[in-house]
Parts: sequence; C-alpha cells; structure tokens
Amino acid sequence: MTRGSGGGLFAFSYALLFFLFLFGPLIIMVITAFNSSAFPRVVPWECFTTDWFGVLVRNERLMSGLWTSLAIGVAVVAIAVPFGLAGALALADIGPRLRAGLYAVLITPILIPGVVLGISTIVFWSFVGRGVGASYDTVFYNGFFLTLLGQVAFIASYAMLVLNARLQRFDPTLTEAALDLGATPGQAFRKILLPFMKPALGSAAFITFLASFENYNTTVFTILSGNTFTTALASKVRLGTDPSLSALAVIIIAVTLIGAMVSEAHTRRQELLRSGKAGQSRLYANPLSRLLTHPGAVLVLLVGVTGFVAWSASRVDADVCRAAILQEKQQVQERLMQEQRNRIQQQAPAQPAMPSPSNNPSPFGGAFNPNSLAPPAQPAPPAAPPPSSNPSPFGGAFNPNSLAPKN
Repeated sequence: MTRGSGGGLFAFSYALLFFLFLFGPLIIMVITAFNSSAFPRVVPWECFTTDWFGVLVRNERLMSGLWTSLAIGVAVVAIAVPFGLAGALALADIGPRLRAGLYAVLITPILIPGVVLGISTIVFWSFVGRGVGASYDTVFYNGFFLTLLGQVAFIASYAMLVLNARLQRFDPTLTEAALDLGATPGQAFRKILLPFMKPALGSAAFITFLASFENYNTTVFTILSGNTFTTALASKVRLGTDPSLSALAVIIIAVTLIGAMVSEAHTRRQELLRSGKAGQSRLYANPLSRLLTHPGAVLVLLVGVTGFVAWSASRVDADVCRAAILQEKQQVQERLMQEQRNRIQQQAPAQPAMPSPSNNPSPFGGAFNPNSLAPPAQPAPPAAPPPSSNPSPFGGAFNPNSLAPKN
C-alpha cells in the first residue's frame, strides 16, 4: 500500500468517524421513534409504529409548555432585536475611546451564568414589587413576565453582535448624502439603513428566537410554577423517558431540513437574479422548472411530501405485530419458568426414609426423645358413688338441704 493510499484511507476513516459522531445520535433517535418498544431502543426491533407521535401530541404538559415557549420567543424577538439594533448603532456612532467600554458593558450579560441571571431577576423584580406595594397576582410575580425579562437581559446581546457585524460593512456616507439632499434622519434610517440591515435583522430574529426557545438555565428559575417546553421536557426526562421524545426529535429534524432547503433555494435564486445570470440558467429557461425552484414552491413541495409520508406511515396497523410479540414473550417466559422448575428438581437432594416408630427407637432408652419429657397420662377418676341418704360421715348435718323444712 502506497503512502498516498494510506493517507486517503486515514482521511476517509476520520471523516466517517466524525460524521458518525455528529449524526449517529440523530439516526438512533429517528429509528427509536418508530419502534413499538416502550423504552427507546434500536435492538431488539419489535414493530413499526407511529403511535409515539400521538403520545407526544396528547401530552398536555409538553403541549402547554410548547405554546408558552412560542409566545415567550416571539415576545423576546420583539424586544431584543430593537435593543440589539440600538446597541449596534451606539457602538458605530461613538468614538473609539468609549467604544471598548460600551462593548464590554453590552457583552457582559452573555458571560454571566444563566443561574445567576434567573435568581437575580426574581430577586430584583420581587424587590420592586414590594417597593410599590404590588400583590402576588401582579406582573412582578408572574412567571411569563419574569422569564421574558430574564431572557431579554442576555439575548439582546446576541442580536447586538449580529447587527454590529453587518453594520461595520455599512458606508456612512450614504446617510450623509441623503441628509444633504434634504432627507430627514428618520427617512434616511428607514430608506437607506434599514434595507441594508434587513438580512442581519432576519438572522438576529432567528437567533434570538432559538436562544429563547431552548433556554433552560435562566427559565427554570424565572418561570416559577409554570412550564416552558424545555422545563417540561427536562422534568419528563428525569421522571422517565419513552420514545415520544424521539418522535419530537424527528419533528425537529424534519422542520430543520425543510427550512434549510427553502433557505438554500431562496439564496440561490437571489444570487442568480443579482448576478444577471438567471436567463443563462437551464432551470430558469423552462417556465415549469423556474416555478419549481421558487422558494414558495419548494416549501409547498417539501411539506406535501412530508405530509404524504406521515399519512402513509400512520396507516400501518401495529396491533397484529404487537399481539404476536406479546405471545412470543409469554412463550419465552413460560419456557424459562419450566426450565427453572426442572433445574430445581434436579438439584434437590434425595430425602432419607423415615424410621419405623417403636417404643424404644434410641439406645439410650428414649432419654433424649423430646416426647419423653411430656407428663404421663393421668388415670381416669373413679366413678362417683351412688347417691345415698347419708353421703356424709356427719349424718348430713352440714348438708344445706337438711335444714329445709319438711312437708
């Protein structure tokens, strides 16, 4: 084997191990989502089923936490992205001496542990609530409100980083030219800066939503008695897992793949239109292929294919397979029990024959026989004498009946 072939084999093996490490858990979770076993496992395989998706949907705590997480995520995006944009604009406008200090202040919330942020949020707003005399049913003690503020405190820094990276590529002379031509600062901001920041705003909104949706360290303290999707999921894992969590992983993977494909179709379409090469592309030469490559058409096609596959899989009836598996398990259990009984009978020693009873089975005269300590049988009492007129030697003087008056 040559050196080049050995290096190629090593590179292939390394790449294979890397992708197995990266995608192996996802593949295992996808397989366990369709196994009828009550515990998530790949082997032994029992029956193909889609019932775990129904179990997931019927879990009221998870579904309630899902809607709560979605609502909190949308609210965090609505607050954190404007805050991040304001921080990025402030960094771009101030001088270089103050920029480093302001950047350190804006980036500090990301470096603080989530546990500290969660506890400090509760302590601060409960102090404010007590200061204004608010009762426990107000927003100062509301889990949704506290979680929203606790997450915005550090997620806004993520939005600031994304927007600041985009803003560094902006040419400030464009807004200066607009102001010189009579535009107001608001018009220059809306018509020049915002269109330039539009891609970064979308990326910042997506990142902040994901950061809010998956956050656990801060949310577990600020949500109080409520539940988000991550806290409900963590409690379910602690109390005992089942393949419904694998079904959740399948849904997340499917949504991620569909979103990635649609985003890729949108990016390629924009590049072709921007470069002016759309007319030279074979896909855009045909009206049908041009329609199919549109991001909206790609989304509809992928959702339709996914829905058809899900509907076809749900038509599979696993009851017959489950009954056969149950019967097979019962037979195996009976066979094991019978083998255990046979093994016990073979290992049991033969019992010696009992000696025949006799009056003196021991050479010591039965002195050590426990029955010899029993008291001897008492003789039967003598029969009572027949009644007579004078049963007493004193002539019946002490008989109480003797004192009775005679008729």
